[in-house]
Amino acid sequence: MKKFANLYLAIVFLILYIPIFYLIFYSFNAGGDMNQFTKLTFEHYATMFGDSRLMLILVETFFLAFLSSLIATVIGTFGAMFIHQTSQHRQNMLLSANSVLMVAPDVMIGASFLILFTFLGFQLGFVSVLLGHVAFSIPIVVLMVLPRLKEMNQDMVNAAYDLGATRLQMMREVMLPYLTPGIIAGYFMAFTYSLDDFAVTFFVTGNSFSTLSVEIYSRARQGISLEINALSTIVFLFSILLVIGYYFISQEREGNNA
Repeated sequence: MKKFANLYLAIVFLILYIPIFYLIFYSFNAGGDMNQFTKLTFEHYATMFGDSRLMLILVETFFLAFLSSLIATVIGTFGAMFIHQTSQHRQNMLLSANSVLMVAPDVMIGASFLILFTFLGFQLGFVSVLLGHVAFSIPIVVLMVLPRLKEMNQDMVNAAYDLGATRLQMMREVMLPYLTPGIIAGYFMAFTYSLDDFAVTFFVTGNSFSTLSVEIYSRARQGISLEINALSTIVFLFSILLVIGYYFISQEREGNNA
């Protein structure tokens, strides 16, 4: 049974990663397309880094992901605390409302934001995309932090109050340190969702702002360029570094808690 499970996992990972490594492999192709590999070259990477518009969009996309994830993490963390302190009936209602953005189609969410911003006369651009990303990232953070809150021993909170701590001191010295693993997980999840979102961004982005997903879509309509392969390779490697960083941070937190 164990061998079958390992074989199944190996097949799943192969299906998931073979297309990615296929894309990375052809990013070094001097032939200019993905039909046949001719010889090794770094020309497409040089072209990518020489494309000032693409580099600007790359920086703006990562800045958007970092900022929206940070805002969503702060709001989502305190939102999870508020939900945890309410009655069970209200918790169920609030969690149901919180899950709407998780299960609703991205196209519907993007169209809803577009209608809202148009109705308010809000100019589409960086701020509109930021608000959209924060909105769909908050439920992710809530779902990451809330289970940690439910696992927390209430005696720790009561002990802090018995020792004369104020509510602010209790949150800073007891609750937030305990919630840190969930907060970090929520931030990384929100960052990932923001980084690769297309549907919502496509609706709420303006002419003055674009993200990698929208830019790649626009360029792909004109024909696949190996410059996009090179860019995708860089983003994939950065994502791997994020996962490794998150792993070591989690391990360090678990070691400290132990």
